[in-house]
Amino acid sequence: MASQLSPKSVFAIKSINSAIRWLPIAVLVAVASLVQVQARGLVKNEEGAFQGYTLFTPLRSTLTVLIDMEGRVVHEWESKHMPSNSAYLLTNGNLLRCTKVMGNKVFGDRGPSGGRVELFDWDGNQLWDFVFSNETHHQHHDIEPMPNGNVLILAWERISKDDAIAAGRSLDGLSDQGIFPDKIVEVKRTGSTTGDIVWEWHAWDHVIQDADKSKANYGDVAVHPELLNINLNPRPRPDWMHTNGLDYNPELDQIVMSARSFNEILVIDHSTTTEEAAGHSGGNAGQGGDILFRWGNPANYRAGDQDDRTLFLQHDSRWVKAGRPGSGNLTIFNNGNGRSEGNWSSIDEIEPPINKDGSYAITSGSAFEPKEPTWSYSAPNPQDFYSSFISGAERLPNGNTLICSGSEGIFFEVTPKGNTVWEYHNPYELPPVGPEGPHSVFRVVRYATDYPGLAGRDL
Repeated sequence: MASQLSPKSVFAIKSINSAIRWLPIAVLVAVASLVQVQARGLVKNEEGAFQGYTLFTPLRSTLTVLIDMEGRVVHEWESKHMPSNSAYLLTNGNLLRCTKVMGNKVFGDRGPSGGRVELFDWDGNQLWDFVFSNETHHQHHDIEPMPNGNVLILAWERISKDDAIAAGRSLDGLSDQGIFPDKIVEVKRTGSTTGDIVWEWHAWDHVIQDADKSKANYGDVAVHPELLNINLNPRPRPDWMHTNGLDYNPELDQIVMSARSFNEILVIDHSTTTEEAAGHSGGNAGQGGDILFRWGNPANYRAGDQDDRTLFLQHDSRWVKAGRPGSGNLTIFNNGNGRSEGNWSSIDEIEPPINKDGSYAITSGSAFEPKEPTWSYSAPNPQDFYSSFISGAERLPNGNTLICSGSEGIFFEVTPKGNTVWEYHNPYELPPVGPEGPHSVFRVVRYATDYPGLAGRDL
């Protein structure tokens, strides 16, 4: 196995070839940049790493790339559009990817803005180009493939300023554009560009406020942790929750989302009908579309203060899959912006207090447990590992954890004891835009060598 490879390795040749392909998009990457690209690639591949193939999409790129454990590119897909931002290799070998619709006058084109879902076969032929974008809603950040072949889509929906005020939103920080809470829709593909919405959930159906008795949704925030305080996070920006990721648990039939602006993860019930999802009863847990579990910032429902906060502008909350060590637990990339002791990132694993019916235990007036993570990873010197935005982590079948330090485009795999056994630095480079660096990657996914979608493929 390779370890500490020279930049003159075989991979460096592939890296330069890949960079050259990007020249028309990057509007001529400088020669100096190509030298920097050559220095990136595989850094470490040691015994104990989980064998498989890693999928990633560089930010603002048209490519999605699959690499082997030696960092060699074994397959690529190319779209006409930039990402928004996730991609998945399906069990049949197709690639599911969300991308941008440019020019939406309401929701804009910035960073996570998307608007469409694409499906490609292994050979790069487009099978589906589904646009989910108009003046009332717009896909962003993430999608999630379902076991039944459908796709969950995360989207903003537009609530006008007048409607937000009528619902109890204060004027403090309220944009003239109104407010864009999140909704989740499940779409069944029906044609090459069409799909039917078969289920949906709206955050706006599950809000509360205790600021104005004369307005709708008035109640005691402290006794309703299942509802979202409509006056959380006041700022002059319509993207209210800034949810940046979805994950679906087929055993529980539940969805977890990462609401970055709330410094919280939220769990909802997918076993409801659309009608039940708009209300407060029904579904396996009996709570309709209300929040079943939330963690990271109990001050949001008056069950703590800032000293009790455990998440700091996090990303990529996801369940540990069945059969993997920690199965049923939740892992979170805790970006760490604004920690009292300084900025540094960690991967936090928690064991949620779930009941047999799919509801979650909570003591009235108290915060949801647990108080502390079951397992965490941070650098020996914490400030040495810090990604201020994007990023993610995945528990692998052997108990290791694959981490994407997104701002730098560095992927590495750590053992339960925190030892790094595999490391790769994204070599694809584009000129930085805003907070995005030249090598930034939203997140990565590792697929085992026996993954069905890879069966019979020339790798």
